[in-house]
Amino acid sequence: MARAALPGTSLRLARLSGHGDGRFLLVPLDHSVSDGPIGTADGYDALVRDIVAGGADGIVVHKGRARLLDQRLLTRCSLVVHLSASTAHAPDADAKVLVADVEEAVRLGADAVSVHVNIGSDTEAAQLADLGAVASACHRWGMPLLAMIYPRGPRLADPTVPGLIAHVAAVAADLGADLVKTVYAGSPDRMAEVVATSPLPILVAGGADGRQELGDFARTALAAGCRGLAVGRRVFTSRSPADTVRELAGIVHGPGELSGPTDTPLTTTSRLAGVL
Repeated sequence: MARAALPGTSLRLARLSGHGDGRFLLVPLDHSVSDGPIGTADGYDALVRDIVAGGADGIVVHKGRARLLDQRLLTRCSLVVHLSASTAHAPDADAKVLVADVEEAVRLGADAVSVHVNIGSDTEAAQLADLGAVASACHRWGMPLLAMIYPRGPRLADPTVPGLIAHVAAVAADLGADLVKTVYAGSPDRMAEVVATSPLPILVAGGADGRQELGDFARTALAAGCRGLAVGRRVFTSRSPADTVRELAGIVHGPGELSGPTDTPLTTTSRLAGVL
């Protein structure tokens, strides 16, 4: 069902779904804040070029890294600026804090922003407040908001319970997000239960445990009704990130998209098709 959106939000969402089909393949690269460098500085640049060449719709990076990117790559790939952070060295790595704002992302030319929220963490209340505040700013600026929202905390025994994942997706919708990235529920049937409750497109996180081959994992997620993937670690640690992204693009968007988008921008009408 189409939802009312500001023109700026609509146009940016259309750019974020670069193939005009309302599906999304994002590659998060924000791990350098949480876990440390992703290879060498030169290797990072080469990685981004491979991701773009493979046909990803967008990359997710922090504000400082966005300023260091080769801007020519962003004519073929959308930019999502991640606004929250924590490191693996903190007393509570699940405690996310805001380290950037929507206005900074606008100045960087972002197509969307993302915020990480851990439902069930000891700092859940502060993270919910941050999500609500960012959603309000996104509405003022016409900026799409991706909520990276997970059931994650010391009192959650099984984060793959469909009702629990559906709850966190509902939180994202109710507090003003436009897209949801969350965990996979373990099987297509269980994930379909989650998708059926969500008024927002759901992008499934990349299955970092590696128990299922990535291509099979992607197919099962799409079969469950997910509108895309957000896969980071299993892309940048793969033997060939370009080939990995190309395979995923073929699954998300269809085999005709294996070569990735061209430098020629789509018309506004075609890019909006299937997104709103």
